Amino acid sequence: MRQQNLRKPGHRLTHILASNIRSHRQRKNISQEEFAEICGLHRTYVGSVEREERNVTLSTLEVFAKALGVTVPELLTPRSEKN
Repeated sequence: MRQQNLRKPGHRLTHILASNIRSHRQRKNISQEEFAEICGLHRTYVGSVEREERNVTLSTLEVFAKALGVTVPELLTPRSEKN
């Protein structure tokens, strides 16, 4: 495996994160633009995370979790279809 591949998260993890952020944000009835403002980020960045285009840092994960009122592990854990 080439080293540059090790620095990129797997598609599954990126998908789980994007899905969980979108789900929690929508449950709170917050637009991407409002969420970005709460997080102190640009709305296009938040959109790119939700479209699975970005690899976020640990500090950004913490910001997302705090803004959504969840833990970082909750953002990275697959949700069951019942939730």
